[in-house]
Amino acid sequence: MLPGVLCVRPLSAIFGFTRPLANFTPHMAPNRPVEGAIRTKLTQQLEPEHLEVHNESHMHAVPAGSESHFRVLVVSPRFQGLSLLQRHRMVNDTLAEELKTCVHALAIQAKTPEQWNSDPSLTKSPPCLGGSKGDHTMEEKLKAGSN
Repeated sequence: MLPGVLCVRPLSAIFGFTRPLANFTPHMAPNRPVEGAIRTKLTQQLEPEHLEVHNESHMHAVPAGSESHFRVLVVSPRFQGLSLLQRHRMVNDTLAEELKTCVHALAIQAKTPEQWNSDPSLTKSPPCLGGSKGDHTMEEKLKAGSN
C-alpha cells in the first residue's frame, strides 16, 4: 500500500447502514486515496499505454464517498503473449494490498496495444444486484442510520 493511504471501513458499512452517493464525480480527486493508489501502482508496475480507473462504488449499496468497487482498463505491452488469466493475475498481484483491505470488487479489462487499437472500448458494468437491492428492510435501516 502506498504511504499515507489508509483503507478504513466506515461504521455505517460495518453495521449495514448505507445511503446513495449524491454528488459522484468520476474524475480522480485528491480525496480519493484508494483510486490514486490503484492508478499509481498499475502505472509503475505495468507501464500502460492507456489506463482508466473508474470508481463504481456509487453503483452499489455502500456509504457515500466509498472507494470499494472499481473497474480498470489497462493497455500494456507487458500483456503480449499472456493469456487473459495471466493478465488478470498480474493486475491482482499489483493490487494485492488493496484487494486484501479496502477494495471489495475489481473488474479488469487487460488488453495489449494491438487489441486496444482494434477495439478501443470499455465494457460497462451491469447494475448491482447484491447488497441491499433485495433487502426490503433497507429503508428502515437507512432511517435508523441517519438518527
